[in-house]
This record gives sequence, structure tokens and C-alpha cells, in this order.
Amino acid sequence: MTTVGTTQEGGEGVEWSLASPLEVDPPSSEAAARFRAIRDEHFEFVWRSVRRLGVPDADVDDAAQQVFIVASRRLDEIAAGSERSFLFGTAMRVAMQVRRTLRRRSEVSLSDDAAEGPPLDPPDAGPDAEELLAQRRARALLDEVLETLPLDVRAVFVLFELEEMRVPEIASLLGIPLGTAASRLRRGRELFQEGLARVQARKKRSIR
Repeated sequence: MTTVGTTQEGGEGVEWSLASPLEVDPPSSEAAARFRAIRDEHFEFVWRSVRRLGVPDADVDDAAQQVFIVASRRLDEIAAGSERSFLFGTAMRVAMQVRRTLRRRSEVSLSDDAAEGPPLDPPDAGPDAEELLAQRRARALLDEVLETLPLDVRAVFVLFELEEMRVPEIASLLGIPLGTAASRLRRGRELFQEGLARVQARKKRSIR
């Protein structure tokens, strides 16, 4: 296992790897059962979260796994009912560290590659190839625009617009005042529209 960074969790440095195993259950059977229940219920949410928080596609699985490694180590600190909040907060920190580490290593993120889109004429295209191509391009565009949002604003925007959570739920999840969540959502919408306009204008210029 190659360790490539650390996250600060409650003042404790937690080493992590881009090849960390997911099966890191706590030692006691009761703790292991609770951990597995948390993992099974929230894995898809965590996976989507780290991806939408800017982790390159190639590293999303490992980043999501790392969130649960942290959760398994700090299981006693996770109050019943606050699992989702803990996991999302951890996902934000892991996502930031992954991106910093990959930038330092000058690795090209898959999100940048995806922004270029798949080949215009994919070989052996099936009947749904055109629809799939449109979906991939839309996802690449979404990723590119989300990348322009500050992380705290992006978190609220993603939870509201993509996870379809209400503002009070988001405020509770992130541990921020309701007014702060609402203002970040407004700012996120403004920045998203501005970013979308810039990206679309750039793409139009590039094809002239």
C-alpha cells in the first residue's frame, strides 16, 4: 500500500492511500455490525459526494473507501442519527486532500480528460450510443462547472440541486446556520450560471 497523504480528523493525522481496502471493520462484533450498516446505507451517497466535490473519476472509489476507513476508526465518535453528517464532512476533507496530493504529483485528473468528451464517432455504437454520448458530455460539463465553485459553496449546491435535500437539512448536515446555508446556495447558483456561461462560450469559440 502506498500512502500518499494524510487527513486531519479531530486533530489526529490519519494516513490514507489511493489503494486502501474497504474491508476495515472495527474489532468488536457489535461495532462491526454497526459499521457495515452505515457503509451499506451510505456508500452510494459518499461515492457521489466525493466525485461531485472534485475527486477525479479514477480515484473516486478509493476516496469513498477512505471515508469509511476514517469512519471505522472513529465509530465511537459518530452519534446515532449523525452518520450522514459525519460522512459528508469526512468526504469533504478527503476530497480536498486527494486533490492537493494529485496536484502536487502533477497527475492529470480524469475530470479534465472527461471535459474533452469521448470520441465523436465511437466504434461499434449501439442503438443508445447517441444518448449515452449526450449523458457523458452533460456530466463532463457539470463536473467542469462544479470545479469552479468554492468547496463550501459547492457542498451546499451539490446537496440541494443534485442530492435534492432541503436547506434546513443541509444546514443540519453541515453544522452551519440556516441563513449561511441559504446564502451559500444563492451564491452557488450565481456562480454555477456564470461558470456555465463561460464554459459554453469557450466551447463555442473553440469550434469556430
